[in-house]
Amino acid sequence: MKEPHGTTRISEAELDQRISFHDELQALEANFSDFHFDTTEIVNRMYDRLEARIAATGEDKWFFLVNLNGTRIDPVAWTAYSRRGKALNMAHSMGSVRFDASDITRRQIQRAANTEAFDPNLFADRDAAIARIREIPSTRRKKLVLERNYELSDFVRRVKFDQERVIMDVDFSHFTFHHSRDVNDFYDYLEEMIKESDRRWFFLVNMNGCQILPGAWIQYAHRGKRLNEAGSLGSVRYAAGSETEADIRLRAETAGFRPNIRNTREEALELIEEMRAELTQD
Repeated sequence: MKEPHGTTRISEAELDQRISFHDELQALEANFSDFHFDTTEIVNRMYDRLEARIAATGEDKWFFLVNLNGTRIDPVAWTAYSRRGKALNMAHSMGSVRFDASDITRRQIQRAANTEAFDPNLFADRDAAIARIREIPSTRRKKLVLERNYELSDFVRRVKFDQERVIMDVDFSHFTFHHSRDVNDFYDYLEEMIKESDRRWFFLVNMNGCQILPGAWIQYAHRGKRLNEAGSLGSVRYAAGSETEADIRLRAETAGFRPNIRNTREEALELIEEMRAELTQD
């Protein structure tokens, strides 16, 4: 078996070459063969591409066919690999089948399966994995319709502008982004408010009890980045629960933003004042 190659400088085009779609099988094939997940960054880059490629198909649900021949996942990368894989499965998988795993990777997956109570569906070869996929019923719908969960009034009461301190105060507390429509509806309103104000603001975001479900994460990251580029002087989040904070920190690694998470509102405001001072000095 070949030694898995280093992945520090792997290009986006090389990542894309490892992702293919089989329409007749309704399967996404992820070719992790001889691939070394040696950092959390490469895990996030790979899963960012998987999410983007799925979104580009216009089809929300796929079977996942994963080639693990010669794959190596270092301990430092395992938590990110497990977390991003679980989120992708929850959002887009009709069933995941893995094949040709090395003994080390097989043991890692089996331990995770025992802990998190999922079927690893590990097979010796690709043909056996495909045969298993053909046994699993498709759950695709003819057209995915995302229902509206919130009204405009739900957003209006959660956004306040502090003109004196130039702060847009956004309250995501105990709010659930179920899917991309929830994200788009809320961020459409935020963008409209920013445009009307005709200026940039510091963003102060209350994340207490906020849930961003797997089906919403791609659009949440995209719209958040776009809003920051268009209208932010700096963004600070506070009171994020451990699960949400872990997801934000993972995705920030490859999305080009600093997570800037603080425990309390007071600490978040202190960081905003530090940002303000830096802008004044510049």
